[in-house]
Amino acid sequence: MSGGDTRAAIARPRMAAAHGPVAPSSPEQVTLLPVQRSFFLPPFSGATPSTSLAESVLKVWHGAYNSGLLPQLMAQHSLAMAQNGAVPSEATKRDQNLKRGNWGNQIEFVLTSVGYAVGLGNVWRFPYLCYRNGGGAFMFPYFIMLIFCGIPLFFMELSFGQFASQGCLGVWRISPMFKGVGYGMMVVSTYIGIYYNVVICIAFYYFFSSMTHVLPWAYCNNPWNTHDCAGVLDASNLTNGSRPAALPSNLSHLLNHSLQRTSPSEEYWRLYVLKLSDDIGNFGEVRLPLLGCLGVSWLVVFLCLIRGVKSSGKVVYFTATFPYVVLTILFVRGVTLEGAFDGIMYYLTPQWDKILEAKVWGDAASQIFYSLGCAWGGLITMASYNKFHNNCYRDSVIISITNCATSVYAGFVIFSILGFMANHLGVDVSRVADHGPGLAFVAYPEALTLLPISPLWSLLFFFMLILLGLGTQFCLLETLVTAIVDEVGNEWILQKKTYVTLGVAVAGFLLGIPLTSQAGIYWLLLMDNYAASFSLVVISCIMCVAIMYIYGHRNYFQDIQMMLGFPPPLFFQICWRFVSPAIIFLQAQVHRRLPQNPLHFASLPERNVLLHQLPQRGGVPEHDPPTPPSPARTYGPQVRVREVPRARRQRSPNPAPLWAPPSPKPHPCSAAGPLGWDCPFRNCQSLALSSARLLADSDAGGPETRQWEPGP
Repeated sequence: MSGGDTRAAIARPRMAAAHGPVAPSSPEQVTLLPVQRSFFLPPFSGATPSTSLAESVLKVWHGAYNSGLLPQLMAQHSLAMAQNGAVPSEATKRDQNLKRGNWGNQIEFVLTSVGYAVGLGNVWRFPYLCYRNGGGAFMFPYFIMLIFCGIPLFFMELSFGQFASQGCLGVWRISPMFKGVGYGMMVVSTYIGIYYNVVICIAFYYFFSSMTHVLPWAYCNNPWNTHDCAGVLDASNLTNGSRPAALPSNLSHLLNHSLQRTSPSEEYWRLYVLKLSDDIGNFGEVRLPLLGCLGVSWLVVFLCLIRGVKSSGKVVYFTATFPYVVLTILFVRGVTLEGAFDGIMYYLTPQWDKILEAKVWGDAASQIFYSLGCAWGGLITMASYNKFHNNCYRDSVIISITNCATSVYAGFVIFSILGFMANHLGVDVSRVADHGPGLAFVAYPEALTLLPISPLWSLLFFFMLILLGLGTQFCLLETLVTAIVDEVGNEWILQKKTYVTLGVAVAGFLLGIPLTSQAGIYWLLLMDNYAASFSLVVISCIMCVAIMYIYGHRNYFQDIQMMLGFPPPLFFQICWRFVSPAIIFLQAQVHRRLPQNPLHFASLPERNVLLHQLPQRGGVPEHDPPTPPSPARTYGPQVRVREVPRARRQRSPNPAPLWAPPSPKPHPCSAAGPLGWDCPFRNCQSLALSSARLLADSDAGGPETRQWEPGP
């Protein structure tokens, strides 16, 4: 390198192996800045490669600062970023992971995360919890849990997955001792994915059944109806589409206060759709219509994930946005009905005395965990496909607030219709309100029969449920597939990822077949009550402890600063270290001490009640533990267990070698605000990090870390 026209190059080394290989032509591999040799670099005679490289980098920055050429370098850097799809306000958004792939753009990640967080629980669980736990008063503990526990944990999981670029198993290279937490996330996602798609298949069944002139659950003149069936519609309304008149007070009292009264929608649900058996152990026959719909739902999920995030990222443009269109249509229709205001007031009227009840706070925390999807593994998986310098702090705030606002909004949609139904029947709103499958497939469909053109509203409602369920199911399946692919990690399985997705989908379909039997709803409710409740609390607590106290909060804050350009705000640092673990621990204690509600179906025999109560007793019946044998009376061969060496035990909590990119020293130009507000030298941040990392790697002396290329 000699002569005035010779150019020097500042090369940014490759990311750690955790981020996969980078193409030689990618700007992540090397960023070349043409600089006049005569001004910047001294001759290299008599110097080692590492020394000359370090001196060159320092003199480049010193000369650029003193000569006023720093704006020119910044302009060149901004032009290179623009060519790679980045914007100047987010200067380091240009990493490409060719091994695992990335989202096509950041909107795809946000929409996918919104679709994952906003699910069926926002529609059929939150409104019921709200009115049962004090109406508007429940909003206070709900938003307290959101601020101090929900958003901090959401941000932690997004930053955790994005920094490591690994799924829910690979991220535990941070501390291999806690890899079992990743397996726990996989188990939770497996449980939920199995029964969640069964709920989607029932929504498909109702969607197809709504394609008629008259809804099949509107009247009691069907072959499956019993003599106890009493509908809210008069027989004279069968041939006209006008709104039925309100029932006389004595007739409504007879229909709704009789012990033998069952609605046609409930009999359609129990006797026709499910053909419900009388015992959880009596599986009976597999319902072939539900089995066919289950195959359709799994086929849709597989086709949308056939290319991983590249295909699902395009589908979410519709699946994550259209439910809001349907919610708005149903809301506008609902608030125009008579009695809708009474239902909304029943939903929002505060009962402040219930705030002092521990169960209300426990329900608020459980709903936050269930609704946001914390500790499921899906947030870590989705964030692992982000570009390395994506502002996941901003994304976590936006997605969390959108999810909780959707829950509140869905409450207006649900209770406006239920208020209309209660007004039509002349009863209190509490008599028609329900939650879970009872709301989605019994109460709300019955209320829709009172509307003109009821099949249209039914189609919209169940199509909304399908889209809400699919948005969550996409991430559940991708979580399992990504965990398997990242754990194996060789080139063969990366090339055959589509077949892994197909295998997981087929396994999920086969495991879901028992849930389509006549006793399937019992097992579905058992899984729904216990698969994603207390286990999420335990997983979240261990995750906070492992990251903050085993890996070290200072290390993690430095990792985030290297990734985002700023450390996590002080509020999040306090929440991660103290507030959130304390709330999680208190939630665990409340969950253990409060009596659990019985299942929705009350026809479980005694042995099924025992099965229902096993999770409350820690998984085993409450008997005295067996007395261990004394050492003098130990029978059988004696096996000597080799003790793990002390050095290995001490290393096990430490990060694995491929945990994350090397952390450079902080640079003054990286002191930007959490929402992306720039310091005057924000655009030089990428070059500063590159130079700092280049110096550190050059001093390390590794053969790969000293790779740099001169210009022509």
